[in-house]
Amino acid sequence: MSTNVTEPVLKIKLVSRETVAERTMSFRFERPVDWSYRAGQSLDMTLLDPPETDGEGNTRAFTVSSAPRENAITITTRLRDTAFKRVLQRVPLGTEVKIEGPFGDFRLHRAARPAVLLAGGIGITPFRSILVETIGGGSLPYRVVLFHANRTPEEAAFADELRTLAQTDPNLTFVPTMTAMAASTQPWDGERGRIDAAMLERHLNGVANPIYYMAGPPGMVQAARATLVASGVDEDDIRTEEFTGY
Repeated sequence: MSTNVTEPVLKIKLVSRETVAERTMSFRFERPVDWSYRAGQSLDMTLLDPPETDGEGNTRAFTVSSAPRENAITITTRLRDTAFKRVLQRVPLGTEVKIEGPFGDFRLHRAARPAVLLAGGIGITPFRSILVETIGGGSLPYRVVLFHANRTPEEAAFADELRTLAQTDPNLTFVPTMTAMAASTQPWDGERGRIDAAMLERHLNGVANPIYYMAGPPGMVQAARATLVASGVDEDDIRTEEFTGY
């Protein structure tokens, strides 16, 4: 005779919403005292009895953009026109959602080798969590170079915070790049174009034998992987996290 064991349902309340970039919003939820996670992990979130739904359903996977040292569970997402995203933007503060997790093992290595982080768009979320957690606790244990590609400065989530982190910790170098400045109304004197071999070479001089981490849309991750492999990087030194649908 078998016994079915039902996992407890963990519900958390929406505390606040904040626009952090064009078409990008952070949703902050209360954090239960007994819920722990590592920086870079994700969770599954389910809307409870939403006022509307669609074919994509009521559950989404999100990387947690907050750091474990922060007293909240925050997710940050592009605002696609889906029922899930519309509901999340409109429900009253205090509304409960269900979460499951945490999941994943996307975290920095312990070996004394540099790290190169390649983020595309909203793929910055695990790196924001990892860097805030690590630098907030002291400093990075080795050189870290973070590249973040967006279409325009308006769409670059956490850019100011990442610049501040780089000023705080000399081991962190932040390299933002824009791929569609013709669509922007802001001035820009930084890198332009996609993250390619030439851009990496410009900023990684003296960064010996790094481990590479990539997070972003599948197309960006695949292209970045191909660039690294073509330049002679061992596939064992490449770690990825793909964001589909967000």
